[in-house]
Order: sequence, then C-alpha cells, then structure tokens
Amino acid sequence: MKLHILGICGTFMGGVAALARELGHEVDGSDQNVYPPMSTQLEQLGITLTSGYKAENITADTQQVIVGNALSRGNPAVEYVLNQQLNYISGAEWLRENVLPKRTTLAVAGTHGKTTTTSILAFLLEAAGRDPGFLVGGVPENFGVSARLGSGKEFVVEADEYDTAFFDKRSKFVHYRPTVAILNNLEFDHADIFDDVAAIQRQFHHLVRIVPGNGKLIVNGEDKYLAEVLSMGAWSPVERFSLEGDTEWTARLIENDGSRFAVIYKGTELGIVEWSLLGRHNVLNGLAAIAAANAVGADVVTALPRLAEFQSVKRRLENLGNANGVTVYDDFAHHPTAIRTTLEGLRAKVGTARIVVAMEPRSNSMRLGSHAAEIAPSLDEADAVVFLHRPELSWDAGKVISALRGHGQTAMTVDALIAELKALAKEGDHVVFMSNGGFEGAPRRFLAAL
Repeated sequence: MKLHILGICGTFMGGVAALARELGHEVDGSDQNVYPPMSTQLEQLGITLTSGYKAENITADTQQVIVGNALSRGNPAVEYVLNQQLNYISGAEWLRENVLPKRTTLAVAGTHGKTTTTSILAFLLEAAGRDPGFLVGGVPENFGVSARLGSGKEFVVEADEYDTAFFDKRSKFVHYRPTVAILNNLEFDHADIFDDVAAIQRQFHHLVRIVPGNGKLIVNGEDKYLAEVLSMGAWSPVERFSLEGDTEWTARLIENDGSRFAVIYKGTELGIVEWSLLGRHNVLNGLAAIAAANAVGADVVTALPRLAEFQSVKRRLENLGNANGVTVYDDFAHHPTAIRTTLEGLRAKVGTARIVVAMEPRSNSMRLGSHAAEIAPSLDEADAVVFLHRPELSWDAGKVISALRGHGQTAMTVDALIAELKALAKEGDHVVFMSNGGFEGAPRRFLAAL
C-alpha cells in the first residue's frame, strides 16, 4: 500500500513510518519542520520527506494518509484530504490495526521518562533473548532505530497521553490495549489540551480500564496522583516501585548519582545495576522497566548485568563532546520536573563544576506560561542560564531570571544565544542545551563554535 504520513518527523510518526516500511508498504511523508534525529533515520530508510504541508505533496497514487496529532483543521494538507475524501487514519489507530494484533503489548505511560523507560524495557527484553518489537519516541542508541517489528511475542510502545488526532481527542495510549502498562508518574502538562491534573488523571484511568485481569499494572508507588487514579478502580494485579516506601520493587542506591544500585523485589535482592545513566529519576525508570520485563516472564536476574551496556536515547542528556575543556550536552527537557531531575543527576556526577543551561521554552505548556513559576526552582543546580526568548513567548522571562539562584540572561535569536554562551563558558564547564525541538541545531553549532 502507498502511504503518506503527515507530521512524519515527529518522534511517534517517524516510528510509524519505519514500521510501515518494514511491513513492505511504500511510504513518503511531509512535515512543517524536517530535523534530526528523525529526519536522519527516515532518510536512511529511503523514505522521501517533503517540507511543508501542501496538497501536491500527497500524490495521486496515495492509498492511505496517516495523520499526526500536530495537524488541525485549516491545515492545507488536512483540508485537501477531507475535500478529496481520501482514506485517512491516525498513527495510533494504524499501529493498533497493523502491528499490535496477536502481540503482547507493553505500554509505557507517564509525564516524564517514557522514552528512556521504553528503551530500557526493550533493551532488557532483547538481553533476555525475546527479540521484542518496539516504538520509542526517540532513537535508542543500542538499536539505532526508533521502531522495529521484532520477531518475538512482545511489543513495547511509548504510550503518550497527548491526544490522537484532530478527529480523535482521546489520548493515544487508549488505542494500544496493553497487557502490561507502566504508569511512571503523573503531573500537569500539555496545557493546550488539558485544563488540570484531574483531566489527565481521567485519561490515565481510561488506560487502567483496558488492561486485562490477567495483565499487570506497574505503578510508581511514590506518586500521589497515580494513587488517586488507582482509587478510581483497578481490575488488574498491581505492582508498585519506589526508592522509599513499602512497595514490591525498590532500589538501594550504591552511588548517590544513580549510576549503581541494587534491585530488590519483595525483600529479595535480585542483583546490581551499574550503568551510564544518572539521577534518581532514572533509577525509578529502570525499576519500572525491570518490573515490566519480569511481568512477561523475562529472566531479569540474568539480564540485569547487561544494563552496563545500555546506552541512553539520543537527546537525553546526550554528551555531544568536549572542546576547549567545555563539555556540551543535548537534552529533551520540556517540563520543570524533568529539568530539575536531569540537572540533579548531572550535579551528583560533576560535583562543584559549573553547569550552564541554554533553554528553549518550546513545548505548548512552556510557551503558554503554565510552568513559568516552576522554571526558576527547577534550575537551582545551574550556575548560569541563557533563555532563548522568542517573540511568541507570552510570559515574562525577566521574572524567571530574577528568581534564578545563578546568573541568568536572555537571547532573542539562536545566533545571539550561541554568542552569549561562548562568552560565558569557561574550561571545566558543563553546558546543557534543553529543548523538545530542533533548537535550530544550537547544541552542535555551539560545540563547533568552541
């Protein structure tokens, strides 16, 4: 079948494209912005990409259009699809209909850590010899692709609470009908579609409702909002994980930066994890993935030592390199909690060295100012911060800067931001770029400038 994917460079839709190509379909696609890492993956797969949403990008031989959730009514491509009465479907529906039947689906949901946890879980199942399929909202370094079919029974999917498409306002994860669901954490996010935490909790409970009685819920036992979700009703066995508390799965930190910890299940120590990831949040991500792999019968005791080989996802505190004594990282931070936990993990690793953050407030919630009051506290571990203050940023970045513990300043363009960082950075510094978008290639441009 000839498929055209609208929004193909989104991390989820790029994964759908890879799976469709592996199934033998002819695939091309278009996006408003074509940027790595997804554009690189798609080009390597031989998938034609077109920049811009134009009717002429959808060729006459297209048999089905897969529509990403970034597109809405009024978009020229959407209007063309509707006016021509073309066969269209959402990415989540396509996945459900074409990939997930007869598979044991493991869905990883949560405000934070979905991509990392999904990658760890796929890696653990691979290490256990299960050859899982997966769709990750990023590119796991161990696999080199964001999605594959796999020959095994299990399919691991990053399960997003964001809505499905302009014609389907349910969260994407309700389409997956998982046997095992990880509920990693829950906070307010996506202010463009959710009014409050309660609205997000309702969507998470929709997910809880469709996990079968012979399946399993793997739930963060430290999260009060998830506890409230479960209080609405749960019909599947529940296993909880935590670092502190009386839960089935716990960890004993051996190194404070989270790089080494013991895994404990129902009071019995199963083994030691020693890996390259940092931070308390990644220990929790690891526990969730280990619990989920165990839930489908994988030999996690044997697989645990293999986590020493685990490489994180691109753009998750990805070390791009060092120039003139300055280490540069690229990170996909989009929420104050993710910013805080990432920087805490880095601080535990680098000690008293200076941490400099370059931030693009790009997510819908960030641009709307929903998290403005929380940004400065989330940056407490940073010694200096440079904000990219684009004209469309609706809130006062000056108030955030004045509340920072360290030095703060703004830049109106990426060129100006790179110039200010270059003047600011000193030997021994760790410079972290934080954005959930392309950032106009700023991290690598800065490294080159150094």
